[in-house]
Amino acid sequence: MSETLLSVKQLKKHFAVSGGILKRTVDRVHAVDGVSFDIGKGETLGLVGESGCGKSTTGRCILRLIEPSAGEVWFQGTDVTRMGHDALRSLRRDMQIIFQDPYASLNPRLTVGAIVGEALQIHGLAKSRKAMEERVVELLETVGLQPDHLGRFPHEFSGGQRQRIGIARALAVEPKLVICDEPVSALDVSIQAQVINLLEDLQEKFGLTYLFIAHDLSVVEHISDRVAVMYLGRVVEIAPSRALYDTPLHPYTEALLSAVPIPDPTVKRKRIMLQGDVPNPIRPPSGCHFHTRCPIARPDCSQRDPELLEKRPGHWVACHYRG
Repeated sequence: MSETLLSVKQLKKHFAVSGGILKRTVDRVHAVDGVSFDIGKGETLGLVGESGCGKSTTGRCILRLIEPSAGEVWFQGTDVTRMGHDALRSLRRDMQIIFQDPYASLNPRLTVGAIVGEALQIHGLAKSRKAMEERVVELLETVGLQPDHLGRFPHEFSGGQRQRIGIARALAVEPKLVICDEPVSALDVSIQAQVINLLEDLQEKFGLTYLFIAHDLSVVEHISDRVAVMYLGRVVEIAPSRALYDTPLHPYTEALLSAVPIPDPTVKRKRIMLQGDVPNPIRPPSGCHFHTRCPIARPDCSQRDPELLEKRPGHWVACHYRG
């Protein structure tokens, strides 16, 4: 892997659950429960898993849009979790996010020019109004929109066009890391391919680094250099994209991949049906979180918490009996 840009170490986020007349904290949701991974410069790391496994919370904790409960986030050698407000505001120029919902992430009262140009004003990157408009037009053209879209409002655009506006907004401050929080899940399939191709082109053009969050493994396969699989707040497997799709080691990854449709009708794949439901994140299972649904679980899986270990070159797995 290339030089490390981002290093996440034992990141945790527990949300308080209030109850009773006095609304005291009675329990905690273990949304992110000890996540660790690295991302190299110019790399795309796909982060996948079922809905509610903590993917988006992980991405927002990295940016400190949500304050983590514990752990470290090192970006270019600096621990983001220990930064003061002013230092963090300055750092946000290097770390940006593309949100999941293009309908909710754009202010309906602002024009496209104001939405994309806001970051330029905040960080003092435009010396004049004319310079800001020229930069916004340049950004719109970069993501495939027209200069005359500058004065329009978000409701005048389709979902795919709105997401392109969100991408232009993220690119405005010339970031090094972009967290893509399920950027295509709300779009039609045909539009998804266009947006993914755009993200790949922008990465090559500007040398961007992506954390690409998604629940669709077929989407992640085409854009990611490596893939990390999450289950119930923990990373259970990390591997190069091709290795993970060809030879998954963790039983949960195998089950996820067995549900991905194959275009070739002559290719048969055994469908792995997991038993039971995803456990309650307020009281996750002891030991390996996956043991309650795992087809190869043994009695000691409920007692021992598996470490994420490198079982093959570049292939990390958190399982006692695989690898």
